[in-house]
Amino acid sequence: MENETKLMSVRDAIIMAMSEEMRRDESVFLMGEDVGIFGGDFGTSVGMLEEFGKERVRDTPISENAISGCAIGAAMTGMRPIVDVTFMDFIVYMMDNIVNQAAKTRYMYGGKGQIPVVFRCAAGSGVGSAAQHSQSLEAWFTHIPGIKVVAPGTPADVKGILKAAIRDNNPVIFLEYKAQFNMKGEVPLDPDFVLPLGKADIKREGTDVSVITYGRMLERVMQAAEEVHESDGVNVEVVDLRTLAPLDKDAVLESVKKTGRVLLVNDAHKTGGFIGEVAAMIAESDAFDYLDGRILRLAADDIPTPYNHILEKAMVPSVERIKKYILKLVNKR
Repeated sequence: MENETKLMSVRDAIIMAMSEEMRRDESVFLMGEDVGIFGGDFGTSVGMLEEFGKERVRDTPISENAISGCAIGAAMTGMRPIVDVTFMDFIVYMMDNIVNQAAKTRYMYGGKGQIPVVFRCAAGSGVGSAAQHSQSLEAWFTHIPGIKVVAPGTPADVKGILKAAIRDNNPVIFLEYKAQFNMKGEVPLDPDFVLPLGKADIKREGTDVSVITYGRMLERVMQAAEEVHESDGVNVEVVDLRTLAPLDKDAVLESVKKTGRVLLVNDAHKTGGFIGEVAAMIAESDAFDYLDGRILRLAADDIPTPYNHILEKAMVPSVERIKKYILKLVNKR
């Protein structure tokens, strides 16, 4: 089983990762609204109640403040809760507990108050959930010391990084994208398959442009990279951050020095978005001296997400827009 893989969806990779960790460690449990009999609002815990029982797959009241408080308290006393936040937008009700309690406790108690809790957040637009159920709020949490933030973009990475997040002794915000729950890919079946937090991955080697991205946009960036290579001979390097906090700065800067051109892409709003921090980090480093042009950012428009599917589609970077920005950097068009 060590090298064996199976084609599966992001949804099934999430279920596999949680189930493997719950079999491995009895202190791991899942909690959230409708995670039990219903199998999760997005089907990400189907079958888990039957295997692990209601003590370890806990349906909660509709109170995000209570859910996050109970999870953090359980983590402080030796458990390892996984919280299904469902829509990431609902995490605003958990902010005090996460930002003022979970993020600070380990520091304030000299490392003795560990908070091993994972907040799984269904993020992003693309499924017609409108303005109050379509946000990607990762930038809020990368600003807070003490919280780790991850955003994998393939089914295999989802499994490996979720397992690492569950094993980590710090609070972790885990982004999973609603528009990609059905996306399929080869996933290792080895229960010991774990990917390190804080380590980016070069998804495509290249020499002309570095496109730095994460999460949902990875799939579109990869497609754009292949198409501009075929149509214009542009060799794009794709850097998948995977973990936003801690950020793998070395991987980013090495790629920038290699290609001399940078495009940053995400599906969160442009103003105050996380890719702006990456751009600033590049500008302040010695990699800046290797640049042959401007650092470009491509992100979602600064508007609430429309319900209308045509407008919703138009507000986030498309493959065609990514290609246009890549070609702009190399002066091809």
